[in-house]
This record gives sequence, structure tokens and C-alpha cells, in this order.
Amino acid sequence: MTLQEYKAEKMKDPEFAKAYEEVQPEMNVIRAIIEARTAQHLTQKELSIRTGIDQAEISKLENGTRNPSIKLLQRLADGLGMVLDISFRPKEDVKKA
Repeated sequence: MTLQEYKAEKMKDPEFAKAYEEVQPEMNVIRAIIEARTAQHLTQKELSIRTGIDQAEISKLENGTRNPSIKLLQRLADGLGMVLDISFRPKEDVKKA
């Protein structure tokens, strides 16, 4: 069984599906941080040097054991030469994506 098949099977369980959907905003932030960092071929240590954020803190952010503040996300965006963009979209748009 592939990971996608396993997920599809688990998503049939309403409790699992609800719990999965609840963690998606956090997972989206984690994915965005990791993707932005790796797209620039940066290690966590290199990003730490650019941002002044301890490498251990970046690791905690990326593995989901620490929730970032908006201020911390802004520091990460600045260190990556990016703009922090937070938006609210209708749920219908998210389901289509």
C-alpha cells in the first residue's frame, strides 16, 4: 500500500479526516518554511546565521514542535529575501486547490 492509498483509506474515517484537516494550517506553514529554505539550497544553520534565529529553533519550527509567532515568520521571510504573505480565503477556494 502506498502512502497516498493509506491516506485515502484513513480519510474515510470522519474522526481522522477532521483531525487531519485541523492540522493543515500548521502543516502548510511548516511546508512553506522548508520549501523556501531548500529552494535556496540553505541549511538550517545557514538560515540561522541569516536570521539570527538559533538553528535549534528553526529545527523545532520545521518538525512542528514549536509554533512560530508572526514576528518570527517575518524574520524568516527577511532572511530568505522573501515577503511574508498571510491571507484568508473562502473555504470553497481551498477545497478546489
